[in-house]
Amino acid sequence: MKGPENLQSAFLLYLHRDRPFCRFSHDVDLMRYPLSYAAFEWIKEKRSTTDDDLLEALNKNGNRCSPAELDKLLMQLEILGLVSIRWVAKDKRRIEFQEKSAEEPRMPRISE
Repeated sequence: MKGPENLQSAFLLYLHRDRPFCRFSHDVDLMRYPLSYAAFEWIKEKRSTTDDDLLEALNKNGNRCSPAELDKLLMQLEILGLVSIRWVAKDKRRIEFQEKSAEEPRMPRISE
């Protein structure tokens, strides 16, 4: 088995192995805040926004988010019940933060 030709290719091989963390990486992408958390925090702060404003805000903060990725991210947040999405116009959506009401604590079952 032949080794890497130079230090850069060795470094790239080290970065792309199947480990979740890289100890000596200078790659910014590995240290980025997850896009779904960044989007949720921004929506939570604004309380309501449009999809265009959210996409612009995400891309402004150094993330690279396409409209398709935004659709997938919004679908995940809506399924989790964290946001509600409504169509405002043909190509514009309104995204609103969903307040969770305080639920009563569940009583454990008594086994007989």
